[in-house]
Amino acid sequence: MVNVPKEQDAAVREGSGHDAKAPVKKIEVQQDLAPGQILVKINWTGLCASDKSLLHDEWAGFGIKMQDATKGIAGHEGAGEVVKAADDVADIWKVGDRAGVKWVVSICRSCEFCTNGTDELHCPNQKNSGFSVAGTFQQYVVTDGRYCTRIPEGVSDEEAGPIMCGGVTAYTACKRSTVKPGQWLVVFGAGGGLGHFGVQYGKAMGMRVIAIDGGDEKRKLCIDQLGAEKYIDFQQEKDIPGKVMEWTKYGAHGAIVFSAVAASYAAAPNVVRPGGTVVAVGLPADTSVVAGAPPVQLALKRLNIVGSVTGTLKDVEEALEFTARGLVKPILTKGSLSDVDKFIDMMQSGKLVGRAVLKVGA
Repeated sequence: MVNVPKEQDAAVREGSGHDAKAPVKKIEVQQDLAPGQILVKINWTGLCASDKSLLHDEWAGFGIKMQDATKGIAGHEGAGEVVKAADDVADIWKVGDRAGVKWVVSICRSCEFCTNGTDELHCPNQKNSGFSVAGTFQQYVVTDGRYCTRIPEGVSDEEAGPIMCGGVTAYTACKRSTVKPGQWLVVFGAGGGLGHFGVQYGKAMGMRVIAIDGGDEKRKLCIDQLGAEKYIDFQQEKDIPGKVMEWTKYGAHGAIVFSAVAASYAAAPNVVRPGGTVVAVGLPADTSVVAGAPPVQLALKRLNIVGSVTGTLKDVEEALEFTARGLVKPILTKGSLSDVDKFIDMMQSGKLVGRAVLKVGA
């Protein structure tokens, strides 16, 4: 039996818009569990660009804002251990089991999307960590025991946290690209929190990766640490499509846009070959940014423009296995729960290398 405290530390949003902050406060720990729920002591949590967008109301133009039920607590990349389980899931989770809390924390398990075996991410009754329920920027999180992820041996909590969203999002995007082993994949925003995962998953899946980002530090990261075959510095190279054509002859077979900027979405259709696929992942705050190409270009090149968002329960398990096998290693910038605002500022300025991860538990 674990002694669960009555109070805990949590990073709680204050203010709104770009002036919003998330200072650490003392709040109550939820002690009572509903059927199906477990209580997870969070040791580490990743900090996602989506957390920044939700805390700062960047998606308000799309009608997406943190709901009151979150109590101002963001976060959806938590990893820790189970300290309590409701009776009806006690056969699934034991105290001390390691668990991961994701963007999707619960689904209805009865709608068409939940029962087709491949697409529960579009369950209309899903609950989302840090958006419709309190997130992982707190020491203890109540979550759905039937949709929580079991963390395998060989993956530490600090590694597992970012894979709950950033890692699985990149992995799923690589699958959505339909790029086969030996074919070319262009990764926009390759040195960032999502992109650095995308480069590694692409390489581990046998793809030839062209990384696009800015500066020599990102070049060293992408080539020396992540294993990209080629690197394009968008700050120096004026003709990115031309450079890709030089290396690939006809263009890449696929491109993933992790960087949430208009320039990347404008360039992506021009770097892929006829029949190629562009995967939209990065979510710009600017409502005018569109993923696509003129109809003539779409038709003549038979381009595929697809979207990809996080991953299913099975996708997360597969993404974790790459790390357990030593094929994908998150590049982490570590801090504590009190560093939420500092890391968001670094993310905003493009100075955050890899994925930010916050120590939550003592």
